[in-house]
This record gives sequence, structure tokens and C-alpha cells, in this order.
Amino acid sequence: MTRPTAMALEYFLVSYRRTWRGTIFSAFVTPVLFLLAMGKTVGTYIDARGGLEVAYLDYIAPGVLASTGLQIGIFEGSFAVYSAFHWSRCYHAMRVSPLSPSNILGGHLSYAMLRVALSATGFVLVMTAFGSIHSATGVLALPVAVGVGASVTPLVFAYSAVISTEGLFAVLFRFVMVPMSLFAGVFFPVDAMPAPARVLAYLSPLWHGVELCRAATLATSTAWGVPVHAGYLLLWSVAGFLIARRVFVRKLTD
Repeated sequence: MTRPTAMALEYFLVSYRRTWRGTIFSAFVTPVLFLLAMGKTVGTYIDARGGLEVAYLDYIAPGVLASTGLQIGIFEGSFAVYSAFHWSRCYHAMRVSPLSPSNILGGHLSYAMLRVALSATGFVLVMTAFGSIHSATGVLALPVAVGVGASVTPLVFAYSAVISTEGLFAVLFRFVMVPMSLFAGVFFPVDAMPAPARVLAYLSPLWHGVELCRAATLATSTAWGVPVHAGYLLLWSVAGFLIARRVFVRKLTD
């Protein structure tokens, strides 16, 4: 990270000093409530039918971890970025300084990834307390969750930079984030879906993250092999960053 990018990151870290307590609290409480409600309560009925080779809690926990990385990344790249362009206009204030659009983007993206990492860390600790990590490789689920966040956050940055009204975030949340979270293998096997739906799941970076997280915590193999899944997440991350950088340069260059 270059010094100018680190300076941009510092701005967001200073702002985070005012809100970190609430986010740390939710990073632990949300996974506890979710794993109790879905893993323990609903899982009791699913386990009684014997439809999975592992307990339902152990099945969904790594999937929800990957989904958490996705959702935090999307939230961090939505209203905060739109505000920086239209409401607080802090991007424009940074642009008056020696910071370039790439520095601004890199600093804010780094902060967003830090937020993803903090939430994922809380989730992994809760999973450990629930006994849903069954291998020493389970710690690798943490960087995978961050990788899922990195695969979508730059594209959300670009989307937030070009939309004309915050009302368009409803399109992003309802038609991208929610369907992706529901139909990417988080709660039930993708193989149970019709062929067209399976294709959409395979195209989603979340499914690849779910496969990697589940393989890490359960010490199992992945559907297509670790290099393919990891490479797919990296491809999304790099392509998203290049698109976001082009948009930021256009928006912040007179």
C-alpha cells in the first residue's frame, strides 16, 4: 500500500473510531442468533430426517460465514460510497489534496475489507464456540470470507459511483444480494436446484466461497478443486477493482 493510499485509509479509520463498538457487538451477536435459530432450531428437524452427511449446524455455518463476507462487503460499498460522492462529498475534499482517485479508491476499499475481516473473525470465533469447526484448516475460512467480500465490493463501489439516486440500492439488495445469498449453496445443496438455477449459482462468487469455507471447516474436498474456486474469486476481485478504478477516475477527474 502506498503512503497516499494509507492516508486515505486513515480518514476512514478515524471515522470508525466513533462507531466501532456497535459493529464489534453485532459481529458476535448476529452469528450467535443466526446459528441458534437456523443451526440449532431448524437444524433439529433437518437432522431428524437425515438428509445431510453432517449436522445442519455444521453445514450452514461455513456457508453463512461466506455470505457474511458478501453482505458486509456490499453494505460497505453502497451507502458509504454514495454519500462520499453526493452527501458528505468527502471524496471531493480528498481530491483537492494530492490524493489521486486511485488512492481514494484503494484507501476506502482497504477499510471495507477491514470491516469484512472483523465481522468474519467474530463469526469464526462464534463457530468455534458452537463446535462447528472440525479441522485445523478451519482458520482458512477467514481469508476465504474476506476473499468473497473482495470479489464483490469493488463492483458495488463502481455501482454506487454511477447511480443517480440512493433508491437504486433496492435493486442491488433485492435482486442481487438476497437471491445470491439464498441460492448459492448456503442453506441447501446447489444440486437440489433445477439446472438453470445451478448455472446461476456456479457463476456467483458466493458459491465458490461457500465451497471453500465448507471444505476448510469440515476438511472435505470442493466441487471443482481449491485452485478453481480461489482463482474465480481472484478474477472477480481484479476485474471489479479495474472497473471501479476506471469509474472513480472518471468521476473524480475534472
